Amino acid sequence: MRRITLWLLSTVAALVLLFGYRTSTMGAGGGAGTFAAGTGSGGGSADAGSGSTGSGASTGSGSTGDRQVDGSVAQTRWGPVQVRITVSGGRITEVTAVQVPDGNFRDRQINGYAVPILRQQALAAQSARIDTVSGATVTSDGYRESLQAAIDAAHLG
Repeated sequence: MRRITLWLLSTVAALVLLFGYRTSTMGAGGGAGTFAAGTGSGGGSADAGSGSTGSGASTGSGSTGDRQVDGSVAQTRWGPVQVRITVSGGRITEVTAVQVPDGNFRDRQINGYAVPILRQQALAAQSARIDTVSGATVTSDGYRESLQAAIDAAHLG
């Protein structure tokens, strides 16, 4: 009887601790729904000079024939993700993350290693068919969505 009581109390204590644990990625807002759709609030900017958030915004850069096209803002669970592609001669020559989630240290840490990998994959693939970066699934999904919107707006393949 004593063993059963001890086992039962240990199990209950373990369950209480397990369900009471808060992960560091939940941020100050407590999780999903922190960002209002379509407002772009709370999103960080990897390109401080960017004022464009619309889908398919395109700008030329003079005699080089390069043009920049912004993808739509992908509203993810952790915040907005937006990319800008530079197109020259029908090829993607550069991919820049305009917005990525940066609500807390963990967001900045994850995106610090994930965004360069996603950029490299996009340049190599010349499409939005890129792999998800382990540990950055939500950002990878938003990156792919915005990248595909930019590719569509640029009328590439």
